[in-house]
Amino acid sequence: MPLKSIAIAASVAGVLATAPAASAASAQASAEQWLPGNCPQGTFCVWPNWDHPAEGPTATPSLVTSGEWSGNVLAFNFYNHTSRNAEITWSYTYLGSKLSGSLCARPGGGDLYVPMYVTKVSWQPRTC
Repeated sequence: MPLKSIAIAASVAGVLATAPAASAASAQASAEQWLPGNCPQGTFCVWPNWDHPAEGPTATPSLVTSGEWSGNVLAFNFYNHTSRNAEITWSYTYLGSKLSGSLCARPGGGDLYVPMYVTKVSWQPRTC
């Protein structure tokens, strides 16, 4: 019986040794919530609503910037198509009370969970 167990263990080890390793690119793609769609490389994009397929947004972004930005645009989701961290400053009115804050957006896609307004985008040297 012990020889049979050793044979099974050896065959499993052989299969694992010959299995291809996952590439870093596929691991990175699976870690992202969704793909950049129509957000150009090197920019930070914001869309006012969630209406795009898994391969990424196709609607017109409410904001596309490659540098520091301030203003007031409706936002629901975003894609940071850069290698830098972006800090997003936002505002939102809930039951008559104005709320505001900021969040750190790593490279890749994300959403704000409810429609709100992005008022500033700045680039951060720190990690999130």
